[in-house]
Amino acid sequence: MELPNRAIKVVSGGADVGDRLLQQKWDKIFFTGSPRVGRIVMSAAARHLTPVTLELGGKCPTILDTLSSPSEIKIAVKRIVGAKWGPCSGQACISTDYVLVERKFAPTLIDLLKLTIKNFYGDEPRNSKNMCKIINKHHFERLRNLIEEPAVAASIVHGGSLHEKEQFIEPSILLDPPLDAEIMTEEIFGPLLPIITLNNIRESVEFINSRPKPLVIYAFTKDESFKRQLVLETSSGGVTFNDTMVQFLCDDLPFGGVGQSGFGRYHGKYSFETFSHEKAIMTRGFFPEIEPRYPPWNRFKLRFIRHAYEFDYFGLLLLLLGLKK
Repeated sequence: MELPNRAIKVVSGGADVGDRLLQQKWDKIFFTGSPRVGRIVMSAAARHLTPVTLELGGKCPTILDTLSSPSEIKIAVKRIVGAKWGPCSGQACISTDYVLVERKFAPTLIDLLKLTIKNFYGDEPRNSKNMCKIINKHHFERLRNLIEEPAVAASIVHGGSLHEKEQFIEPSILLDPPLDAEIMTEEIFGPLLPIITLNNIRESVEFINSRPKPLVIYAFTKDESFKRQLVLETSSGGVTFNDTMVQFLCDDLPFGGVGQSGFGRYHGKYSFETFSHEKAIMTRGFFPEIEPRYPPWNRFKLRFIRHAYEFDYFGLLLLLLGLKK
């Protein structure tokens, strides 16, 4: 059997090119980006009933439970910093968006975050070759609007400086910004890290469930019952315990969102399945011929069909032997 040749062509462009592409009929559309544009993609795909996979990101929380070992706490903080400012200064869908922590532990966390930022990026992150700039002016202004909202600006405990000419924003930590502020309702996608304090870390379950479903939940905890609670009582694209971002590198795990963070999955064999259609193919012989499948209907045929539909082979045998009426 010869398979049809398929050609792949890469097209680059902005929103206008994307709009023209969406006007065409496709076998499959795969989109990664914001929920706002995801809705546009879905609307366009609906015109042709085109199947869609959406990977939309969202606000990925990091839960930091109380850890008994100082070394484990330092490692956890390093991994949080790495997941916030490492991937293009937070401009990644799987970047940590905000941290949930018990109120009593917040001062320690902030001190360790500051120290780790200094160790990673020096006294002047602006001059560090390891820090990324904001991708364009539009997103720089978007982030500026987030952080300069008066109630949000008042919550800054570290950083906060903006350099418009270089499109650079200093790694910034915010303590308990207003939960109804845009920085806590929209994906940040930048180097701003809100810390939300709780009386008890298990309140994080209710907090997460009160918001749109995230692409991933990161949780640093050794409490097995808390792990089970997070898995069973929250909904997200995935859950990673005691690390950040590494799930993205594992091709044995499906990667994708749920709800507002998207739908569908890919990576490894899951990518092959996403872009494949499992066509059902069946070939039969001409014997035996099951006459009860054809009219005219009678009691025997109807009972035969019912037993067959229910996979009641014993009942079929009794019916054929005349032992069941």
